[in-house]
Amino acid sequence: MAERAAYLQKIQAGLAARTQEIAETIAGEVGMPMRLSTMIQAGLPTMNFGVFAQLAASYPFEEQAGSSLVVREPVGVVGCITPWNYPLHQIAAKVAPALAAGCTVVLKPSEVAPLSAFILAEIIDSVRLPRGVFNLVCGDGQTVGEAIVAHPDVDMVSFTGSTAAGKRVSEVAAKTVKRVALELGGKSANVILDDADLAKAVRAGVEGCYLNSGQTCSAQTRMLVPRARHDEAVQLAKQAAEAMTPGSAFADTSRIGPLVSKTQLERVRAFIEAGIAEGATLVTGGAEPPAHLPKGYFVKPTVFANVRNSMTIAQQEIFGPVLCIIPYDGEDDAVKIANDSIYGLGGGVWSGDVERAKRVARRIRTGQIEINGGRFNPLAPFGGYKQSGHGREYGKWGLEEFLEIKSLQL
Repeated sequence: MAERAAYLQKIQAGLAARTQEIAETIAGEVGMPMRLSTMIQAGLPTMNFGVFAQLAASYPFEEQAGSSLVVREPVGVVGCITPWNYPLHQIAAKVAPALAAGCTVVLKPSEVAPLSAFILAEIIDSVRLPRGVFNLVCGDGQTVGEAIVAHPDVDMVSFTGSTAAGKRVSEVAAKTVKRVALELGGKSANVILDDADLAKAVRAGVEGCYLNSGQTCSAQTRMLVPRARHDEAVQLAKQAAEAMTPGSAFADTSRIGPLVSKTQLERVRAFIEAGIAEGATLVTGGAEPPAHLPKGYFVKPTVFANVRNSMTIAQQEIFGPVLCIIPYDGEDDAVKIANDSIYGLGGGVWSGDVERAKRVARRIRTGQIEINGGRFNPLAPFGGYKQSGHGREYGKWGLEEFLEIKSLQL
């Protein structure tokens, strides 16, 4: 364990030394503005390798249970298949705990944004991790991804991506009865209770929804507000959205960058048009490109009001800068709406009473909930209920995904 921890610390140091390069690479691939790319796309994976270095050195891999010795062993060969929206961050969330557990890894990064995986591979090579422990294989999901999932010598698959692709991973993996961890889509609800600081909650909710141009699986894209304060919330959201200046990821004035591809651009625009067609009120934004950005994959930050939870834009993951404001009648109605989704990945609750917020959060079937804007914690578990997947990443729970349990009966 001490040797594994030392390697992870060296990888962390290598990532830290190339922070600027990683941030620029991912900003160019994905479009996240440089300030955020430096902090999130480069900073978080670097931190995660450090977190798992500490866990590898301190985690109790053995414990006594009566007359038995219970030992935790590496699951074996792990196939890691990762997405494009947070490319290195999602790689680190799988590779770091797998290495900490003692597994070997075959990584297939997204073909849309693979370059940061090559930087990681160069760093791993430079620290002289034993040959064969980390393996990088590129290609698309239908060929390389399926080959990894189907391979009889792969003991486990850890996948992050769409729910449709996750279902396919489960189907293929079932033929060899291998372990599968899935982190899939989301349609997270941000419940603003009647005693919350509305201005603060709406502003933070808009900014969180639009992080990475809305290309975040846990983005709180459904904002639930008391019906009596719906119009007030709409005006606050409009102001906040129109302050999110779109532009190049490398321009200092940009608050929100382009989408990752033409395919994603067309998908998001189609959802906006569906929202209008189904009767939601378009408050700001829309399907047309920003006037000052006729070229590029830009979508104006968009807000819909008077949204019914049955609408397409409230049920399906858009993966773009589109916020749905949904009015509710009372606390029970808010919980019912929040849970009326096939997804259960993230969420939020805002209240002037923290204990009330926690009581409401406990009623929402989702894997992680921010209370009054609580920040991301790399030591806390992250993962989904329902069709948002199963298994957890980060902290000791992320490490345990890659361990088998054996009982020695003494």
